[in-house]
Amino acid sequence: MVAGLVRFAVRRSLNDTRYVRVVKRRHATGVVAEVYRQVERDFSMLAPPVALHSASTDVLAASWMILRETLLAQGFADRAGKEAVATGVSLANDCPYCADVHGMTLAAIPAAADVDELTEWARASAVAGPVTAPFSSAHAAELIGVAVAFHYYNRMVNVFLSDSPFPSHVPESAKPKARKVLGGVLRPAPGGAVAGESLDFLPVVPLPADLSWARSNGVVAEAFARAYAAVEAAGSRSVPASVRALVSSRLSTWDGRAPGLSRAWVSEAVASLPPADRAAGRLALLVAFASYQIDDEAVAEFQATAPDDDTLVELAAWAALAAARRISSWLASEEGARETAA
Repeated sequence: MVAGLVRFAVRRSLNDTRYVRVVKRRHATGVVAEVYRQVERDFSMLAPPVALHSASTDVLAASWMILRETLLAQGFADRAGKEAVATGVSLANDCPYCADVHGMTLAAIPAAADVDELTEWARASAVAGPVTAPFSSAHAAELIGVAVAFHYYNRMVNVFLSDSPFPSHVPESAKPKARKVLGGVLRPAPGGAVAGESLDFLPVVPLPADLSWARSNGVVAEAFARAYAAVEAAGSRSVPASVRALVSSRLSTWDGRAPGLSRAWVSEAVASLPPADRAAGRLALLVAFASYQIDDEAVAEFQATAPDDDTLVELAAWAALAAARRISSWLASEEGARETAA
């Protein structure tokens, strides 16, 4: 009974999604309905971080694919280790929603001794630098995959969701009990989801060069390749070419360090853009480099030029994944160095 009420409360939190209208479960059709059914089956509920993508069908499928085939699917790494990585990345990115959800899930799972090391590795993954991964090469594709997925998800959640997985009307006094119950609800069934069952949502594509870290696991590699292609296509539709070039250029030399509390860097960066593209440029740069700084003004400025929900979701998704892919480059270098040493 209590678990059912907690599930209902989290589902109600979909109503608190900011800036876009989420497709309701009862109104979902086609691929959106199919993704929703798989999310509810494998994640015990319609998770708001997935559903917030529903205005763009391909991006919804892509976001679910990289989450499911790393965090939820059966593999070499256990779920506790994956949840530790998800929690550590979310702490590094100042994403209280994701840190709360995955921290409470981790607390509900019998954990191996190395979860603290995995959490610290994941926190360190946000900045380039020499860090020894506390896992074997057999686990690398799954655990790096979880890290990359959450560097993406944290940015999207910081834009579109509140700081708590519970709706605003749930009193603070009730949240400790609710967290404990939700952790139990999200605790995985023995075995986990069958790997690869989300892949059919998107077509087969060639593996890009920056997926070297995933090649040892065919399902993880396929999931990210298809998701990357879908989000790149969305970016081509919804992000001006000048903005894509600007964000890509700045990411090419980025080492993960935060730009600081001031947003003067954004104004300076977009000054070179055509005036019509500057609102998109500001928002895309903030999503990629400082999603915790996004406010109503930055989103409203963009929506004044592009009011459709799918355009906003696709711009944010493109920028978030571009940043996550940049982070994957130093995680891949770390893994490659270890394999060479071995």
